[in-house]
Amino acid sequence: MHARLKANEYLDIALDALREGNGYRSVLDALPIPIYVTDADGLVTYWNRACVDFAGREPELGKDRWCVTWRIHTTHDDYLPHEKCPMAEAIRSKQQVRDKVAIAIRPDGSRRAFTPYPTPLFDETGKLTGAVNMLIDVSDEQAPALADQANRCRRLARATHDLDAARMLGAMADGYEGNAEALRSKR
Repeated sequence: MHARLKANEYLDIALDALREGNGYRSVLDALPIPIYVTDADGLVTYWNRACVDFAGREPELGKDRWCVTWRIHTTHDDYLPHEKCPMAEAIRSKQQVRDKVAIAIRPDGSRRAFTPYPTPLFDETGKLTGAVNMLIDVSDEQAPALADQANRCRRLARATHDLDAARMLGAMADGYEGNAEALRSKR
């Protein structure tokens, strides 16, 4: 929870810097958290170094759309196309999106659970000009929840007399455990 309270402070700093204009890059570069900016079409126009460290890759200006991560999955390990990610949702709805958790898949296969803070940006006439997003690493919070889910699946598998259901639950538990381990060994 402490990281999320601090996140709101960082977001306020970023929004103030973006409103000021020209000097925003130096302010955003100094922030210790991943943050990036898009235009109104979702094309990435800026990212800070913390963003590259988090995503494990350098985004391509004018080519990457909606996000800076290589791939995104839900907390249930379903693939989430970039055009359906929280940043895309925020730009399309012209509203900030909160209380989401996703899993960033890096090019090397490592994973990071994160909470995004996509926030649309508007000019003085109210026209959407782009958006800013901040990614708060919550991997340490997510790994125990995935391990708990794996344990629940294993208990259910032991309790059922249906062999197909037991195999399916065992496979689900293996997946949850793998994801929990991947998050624990994220660095």
